[in-house]
Amino acid sequence: MSDVRGADGPRETDGDHRGDAGDATVRRWRSAVERDDLVLLDGFHALKHALRFGADVRLAVADDPAAVHALAAELAPDVAPAVAGLLRPAELRALLPRVHPTGVAALAVRPDRGTARAALAALPRRAPVVVLDNPRNLGNVGAVVRLAAGFGATGVVTRGNLDPWHPNVVRAGAGLHWATTVDRLEDDALPPGPLYALDPEGEDIRSLTLPDDALLAFGSERHGISAELRARADHLVSLPMRPQVSSYNLATSVAMTLFHWGGPATP
Repeated sequence: MSDVRGADGPRETDGDHRGDAGDATVRRWRSAVERDDLVLLDGFHALKHALRFGADVRLAVADDPAAVHALAAELAPDVAPAVAGLLRPAELRALLPRVHPTGVAALAVRPDRGTARAALAALPRRAPVVVLDNPRNLGNVGAVVRLAAGFGATGVVTRGNLDPWHPNVVRAGAGLHWATTVDRLEDDALPPGPLYALDPEGEDIRSLTLPDDALLAFGSERHGISAELRARADHLVSLPMRPQVSSYNLATSVAMTLFHWGGPATP
């Protein structure tokens, strides 16, 4: 796991006032962050959503556990017992390069990639898969994951070098990676389904009906969809935009497209 150590590197916490239990928690955290199968949950909302959607959370730490207990009781009583059972006191600035304002962090098991890919490939599909073609901005990818979770999309897949499970993506996604399926494609393979690529020269989306099994492909804001993916597209689709405006933010484009598709079924 990358980018989850304290800014000053390994150093002792205030063991004198936290005691042996606090020291043991710090040692356990530092050992766990070396594992590739664990994901950092940075902040209360990431922890809340991960627990709510079934994540296997192994350890949670806070500068002030009582304050986090109170926050859970107020904002997420459904997961408050789980938070209380996991939370341990620790000096966060010794463990993290940046401490979230809510004063809590946790480590959860990343979902099995084989299971994720099977879910993406399963047919019939009740909701589209969002394909991000060589995205560059971690925060934008996290925002897309959050959108996909909210709209009930089948999942989000990325093409290129960006890791959609990077701690900054999980933070921007508010821990909602467990509410959908998130994976990085390591070759040219795509999940099955008709490919709708967003492109300024495409057909106006308002004239189309997007099927539930669609792959909705979005390029980066600067470069757009790649020529390779554009050539593979079954449909090129454009979003309405007034002249002289160059582009929409990636997450905005995804939101507009998912809204046009229709979103989750009404209960």
